[in-house]
Amino acid sequence: MDTDSGADERISRVTVPGDVEPVRIDLYLSGLENIRLSRTHIQKLIMSGRVTINDRPVTSSLQLKGGEEIVISVSAPPPMHVAAEDIPITLAYEDEFLLVVDKPAGMLTHPSIGVKTGTLVNALLHRFGQLPAHAWAERPGIVHRLDKGTSGLLLVARTDEVMLKLQQALKAREIHRTYLALVCGHMVADAGEIDLPIGRSTRDRTRMAVDGADSRAAVTRYRLRDRFRSYDWLEVNLETGRTHQIRVHLSHLGHPVFGDPEYGGREKWLRGIFAPERLLARELLGLIDRQALHACRLSFAHPVTGKAISIESPIPADYQSVIQLLERQGS
Repeated sequence: MDTDSGADERISRVTVPGDVEPVRIDLYLSGLENIRLSRTHIQKLIMSGRVTINDRPVTSSLQLKGGEEIVISVSAPPPMHVAAEDIPITLAYEDEFLLVVDKPAGMLTHPSIGVKTGTLVNALLHRFGQLPAHAWAERPGIVHRLDKGTSGLLLVARTDEVMLKLQQALKAREIHRTYLALVCGHMVADAGEIDLPIGRSTRDRTRMAVDGADSRAAVTRYRLRDRFRSYDWLEVNLETGRTHQIRVHLSHLGHPVFGDPEYGGREKWLRGIFAPERLLARELLGLIDRQALHACRLSFAHPVTGKAISIESPIPADYQSVIQLLERQGS
């Protein structure tokens, strides 16, 4: 997808993949991560003639078959002002070029639609002042993100040059990110690779899905760290960084991250297990109100000095309490 921004409008051009399953145009466009418009908004744009194919207006019920070139004209939003806020944050590493932040669960990485305050970016701006520009104004300095319910390490650039170098290193898979994921049930293999494309769900645009709209390659590697009665504790490494990648991949295999309310690791898991295991599951869920996913290790070459850097983050107390209870229960 290409985007051109004028003073008063933003023009987006979308090429529909040739192998797409037949789908309504409003549903397809609302599922695109880079469009970031609700289905209702898309329908209003269609009704006003601001969505075209071959310079011709379309209807919301038009079925896409693949290969279409869609042009969308949207009024440009006003520039987002991100306020600096005095919010405590924990730094795992700091120098004049970059930061590694240990983000707590429950904190958004950056402002988004409907949430302008209380994020990591708000805290960073207060502590460090101006950060390098990003393609999206609400993400200054942010090299990669963590979901709100995921705790652990993420990189922040402090200069434009370092921002560019870290983004290039991330794209070249030279930044190694390791997570600890407690999953429901037992994996078929003790180690493996999940290579399945991920895109915005066509059913619910707040979620991602394997083979969703505008899917992009996604590769996740895992190995077994420990095995409990009805759970596997995995060490997971990302080769790519799609939104919700670990959570979507593991859920797709039938082993959602424990505690994950969006991808089947909470109430859905509780309803689906045998009664003897349900009591323990309820007790475990009472210890953690988010997915048991922690970014525990970050390794990369410093973009300026070239020095190898490897940083680890301890498991947060809520997550640790879940593991300790499972260890007491035995395998």
